[in-house]
Amino acid sequence: MKKNLIVLVALLTMVAFAGGAMAQGQTKPTAPAATEKSATPGAEKPKAEKEATKAMKATGTVAAYEAGKMLKLKEKEKEMAFDLTADTQVKGEVKEGAQVTVMYKKDGDKMVATAIHVGSMKKEKKS
Repeated sequence: MKKNLIVLVALLTMVAFAGGAMAQGQTKPTAPAATEKSATPGAEKPKAEKEATKAMKATGTVAAYEAGKMLKLKEKEKEMAFDLTADTQVKGEVKEGAQVTVMYKKDGDKMVATAIHVGSMKKEKKS
């Protein structure tokens, strides 16, 4: 009987201390608060995510073009290939040999065109 009473007192003591520790732990900032912090507009994004959403621009001559599928652009001595989507905006008539400016973003190791402007963008802004 004495042994059972000692075990019971020990268990109640453990429960009291564990309950106090759990209540104390809840007042401290937890991982979800850190998630909320990263969701704020001024929070830093991982470098890979920044590169993926950063819009880039390339200007050159069209080497190959398949409407709605892909565009190959020759820029000085290098050739770049862009995937086209249904959201890609095309201004002007794209054909081989035309001078174009391509706005694009990186999606993994692919380059996805977001806008294609025939001729240079400077000329389009003036007119």
